[in-house]
Amino acid sequence: MARKEFSYKGKSLAELKGLSNSDFAGLLPSREKRSLLRGVNREVDKKVEEALKNGKDRIIRTHRRDSIITPKMIGLKFGIHSGKEFQVIEVQKEMLGHRLGEFALTRKKLKHGKAGIGATKSSTAITARG
Repeated sequence: MARKEFSYKGKSLAELKGLSNSDFAGLLPSREKRSLLRGVNREVDKKVEEALKNGKDRIIRTHRRDSIITPKMIGLKFGIHSGKEFQVIEVQKEMLGHRLGEFALTRKKLKHGKAGIGATKSSTAITARG
């Protein structure tokens, strides 16, 4: 069974990497298009350009969770701030058009357990460690 080649809105990855941010914005949904055209990514774009010049092995740390993932970012590693710590995420082609913050969760998973002796019913919700 042949594996299907990746495409985003009918464009291959090579074509997408050749597009400028404004051309890529034309392929995005309206909210992301407006954000990208207004310059939400400026701060992150500078760091991405610097990382591409120096090599891809460095982690780009950022607090800008609202930055939109563009084709230039594919293969780079980002340290996205979750409110407490930086979560390292490697950008993959399937993440195109999404925001960085979607991949760095800000809340921990909730585990329901048994309440201890003398505990109230509401204390059965215990946050997961780790």
